[in-house]
Amino acid sequence: MALPDGYSEIAPGKLASVVTCLEMRAAPAPGPARTDPAWGLRRIVDADPVAYRSLFGRVGREWLWFSRLVMPAEELRRILGDPDVEVWVFSVGGSDEGLLELDFRVAGECELAFFGLTAAARGCGAGRWLMNRAMMRAWSRAIQRLWVHTCTLDHPAALDFYRRSGFRAYARRVEVADDPRLAGLLPRDAAPGIPIVEESCR
Repeated sequence: MALPDGYSEIAPGKLASVVTCLEMRAAPAPGPARTDPAWGLRRIVDADPVAYRSLFGRVGREWLWFSRLVMPAEELRRILGDPDVEVWVFSVGGSDEGLLELDFRVAGECELAFFGLTAAARGCGAGRWLMNRAMMRAWSRAIQRLWVHTCTLDHPAALDFYRRSGFRAYARRVEVADDPRLAGLLPRDAAPGIPIVEESCR
């Protein structure tokens, strides 16, 4: 059901974001990218949930990534151990600074489930380098569709980056969820540009 025009009330303690869903139906030519001998990419098979959540939290802290932080540990373990889920870690000089996750569990499709870099790895061309490898891995399997979603809590340049990478927007949705900072899943100073609203202003 579509939201009505005008304002819609959001309860205290909640976050609301506009989610844009994007897809591509054929492998694009890789975009030009610089490289750096300090950059590395390694696949983590059957990733440890604790280590995974630590990196997930560092990469997603500024954008309030919370989905894998609220997920029960056993459910997360099943996902990370699924042979149709690929978890890749981007490193700079041996330090883990990025996360790439490809989900092939739906036949003929790949979801770019998570894609992000820490602040230490942004602004140097690593994002394009990592995206080229993400698309190469995704289209190495027999898929007809690669898709991703981003939202208004994400990096301001994320949506344009995905479009320039060859994705096309096909849907928009509104997501409402508990603020992970209030649950202690992320520190209260995470994403300082997004206010914490604990009480009604009425």
